[in-house]
Amino acid sequence: MSSPKLVVPVLTTLLLLSFSATAADKKSKEPEENSKPSYELPQPTSENLDLTMYQRIREEGLTHSHVMEYASALMDDIGPRLTGSANLKRANEWTRAQFAAMGCSNAHLEDWGEFGMGWRQLNTWVRMSSPDSAVFIAQALPWSPATHGALGGSAIWVDAKDEQDLEKYKGKLAGKIVFFGEMRDVKPVDKALFDRYDDAGLKDLTEYPVHVGEHEERFQAFMKRLAFREKAGQFLASEHAAAIVVPSRDGRNNGGSGGTIFDDGGSGMGWFTYRREHAEQLPIVVMAIENYGRVYRLLKANVPVTVEMDVETEFIGDHEHGFDTIAEIPGTDPKLEDELVMVGGHLDSWASGTGATDNGAGTVVAMEVMRIFNALHIQPRRTIRVGLWTGEEEGEFGSYGYVKQHFGFVPLSTAPDQLELPDFLRKPAGPVELKPDQQKISGYFNLDNGTGKIRGIYLQENAAVAPIFRQWMEPLKDLGVTTITMRNTGGTDHESFDSVGIPGFQFIQDMLDYGSRTHHSNMDVYERLQPEDLAQAATVEAIFVYNTAMRDLMLPRKPLPHPELEEQEKAPLKNVMPGAQPDSAN
Repeated sequence: MSSPKLVVPVLTTLLLLSFSATAADKKSKEPEENSKPSYELPQPTSENLDLTMYQRIREEGLTHSHVMEYASALMDDIGPRLTGSANLKRANEWTRAQFAAMGCSNAHLEDWGEFGMGWRQLNTWVRMSSPDSAVFIAQALPWSPATHGALGGSAIWVDAKDEQDLEKYKGKLAGKIVFFGEMRDVKPVDKALFDRYDDAGLKDLTEYPVHVGEHEERFQAFMKRLAFREKAGQFLASEHAAAIVVPSRDGRNNGGSGGTIFDDGGSGMGWFTYRREHAEQLPIVVMAIENYGRVYRLLKANVPVTVEMDVETEFIGDHEHGFDTIAEIPGTDPKLEDELVMVGGHLDSWASGTGATDNGAGTVVAMEVMRIFNALHIQPRRTIRVGLWTGEEEGEFGSYGYVKQHFGFVPLSTAPDQLELPDFLRKPAGPVELKPDQQKISGYFNLDNGTGKIRGIYLQENAAVAPIFRQWMEPLKDLGVTTITMRNTGGTDHESFDSVGIPGFQFIQDMLDYGSRTHHSNMDVYERLQPEDLAQAATVEAIFVYNTAMRDLMLPRKPLPHPELEEQEKAPLKNVMPGAQPDSAN
C-alpha cells in the first residue's frame, strides 16, 4: 500500500503530465488546422451580414446606376466584338481604361494564346432579281470570305443529308448560288417572346432533373452533322459554286421570324472556321427564314430564280491572339489579402448585332459592380478581382486560359480525333493539375444569360453553400431574389473555374426575350437591354461578391472533380446477369 504522504505529489505530477500532454497535443494540432485552407474548416451556422453595407450598395446601385452609360459606350460606339477582331481589341483597351479610371488597381490585359483569323463584316446585301425583284434580309456568316464585288447567278436548292446525296449534284453547281439547308416551318408567334419567371417556373428550377444518356446522344448527332457540313462545303467549292445561302434557325417560342436572324458559327460549313486550315471556302450568308422560304418554294415549283449579292468582308491576320481584361481592388486584411473573390462575364460577341444581351449585359454589370465598390470606397478583406473574358463564344477560351495560367487545368487527350475538337469537348488524359493559387480563391460569380434581373443562383451541385447563400438572399427578397437550385448550368465561363474545383456560380435570370429573339441574333442591340434589370443585377452581384470578400472563411467546395474517371464510372457493370453465357466472339 502507498504511503498517504506520497498521494498529493503523485497526483500533482500526474496532472502536470496530463496538462503538458494536452498542451503539446493542442500545439501539434494547431499547425495542422492553420495549414488547412479555410474552406475545409467547419462553416458557421449563422452568417454575419453587414446590413448597413447592404443598404449602401443598394442605394448606389439602384439610385445612382451608371450601367447604361457603360452599355451605350460598349454597344453603340465600339459595336460587335467578334473574337480576333479590331473591335474586340478596342473593347479590351476601353474596359482596361475604365477600370483604371474608376480606381481599380493593376488594370491590364492578359494574353490567353493564339485564336485564329481576325475578321469583320463591312457590308452585305442579297436580292432576288427574277422572277421578281426583292430585297432580302441577310448577313455574312462570321469568317465568310468576300465576293470581291457584286455577283449574280441562278439559285439552286441542294437537298443533301449525307455525302451520297451530294453525288447527284456533280457538274451542276458551277456559278450557282446554293441554297443549303431544310426549309423549316414558320409557326405563328402565339406565345410571349418576352417572359419573366413566375412562381411556378422558379419552383420548377429548384427540382433537380435526372437525365441518363441524353447528352451523349445529342453530342454524337451534333458531331456527325458538323463533319458532314465540312465535307459539303468542300464539295460545293470543288464544284465551283459561287456562294452559299443558309436559312436562319428558329428561336424559343418561334421567335426566329419577322426579320430576326441568328448568325453564329452553328450555321457554317464545319467547325473551326476561324482557323485558316478550316476556313470557309465560299462566301456564305445567313438569310431570314421568310426570304429563304420564298426562293425555296419557287425552286421546288421549277421556277428559275436569279439572285444577286455582295459580301464585303475583311480579314486582318491568320494568327490573332485573344486577351482578357483584368483589374482588382486589393484586400486589406493582412491574413486574407492574398485570397481572392472574382466576378466577370465575357466581352466578346457575335457580329450581326452589337452583342448587347450576349454578353454586353454581363460585361457592363461586372463593370458596374467594380464602380459601386470604388464609389463607396470599399476596403475588402480579400482582394476582389474582375475578369472580362474573350473567346467565350468559340469555346470559353479566355476563361479557360486564365484558369490554366493561374489555378490549374485538366490535361487533355492528344489523340488525333480529339485534337479536332475544341478543348471543352476533348477527353481528359489525367487528373486535375492544380497550382498553389487554386487554394486562394474563394469563388467566382458570372452573369451571362441576357439582360434579365437576377432571381437566384445555380449552386453547380455545391450543397454546402446553400445555407450560406440562403441567408445572403433573405434581405434581397424584395428585389425578387428568392431561388436556389442545385442544378448545374453550362455554356459559359463559370465552368472554367468549376472544372478545377473552384466554386463557380452563374445567376438565375429572367429570360425576357433572350432565347427567343436576341441570343446571337441581329436583334442583339442596345434597345433590348432593360435598365432597371441591369441595375438590380449589378446590385445583387455586388452584394454576393462583397459578402464573399468579407466573411471569415472561404466558401465551401465540392470534392475535387475527377474527369479522368468519368468513362470508367459510366462503364457497364460486369457479371451482373446470372444467366449470361460467355460471348463467343471473344
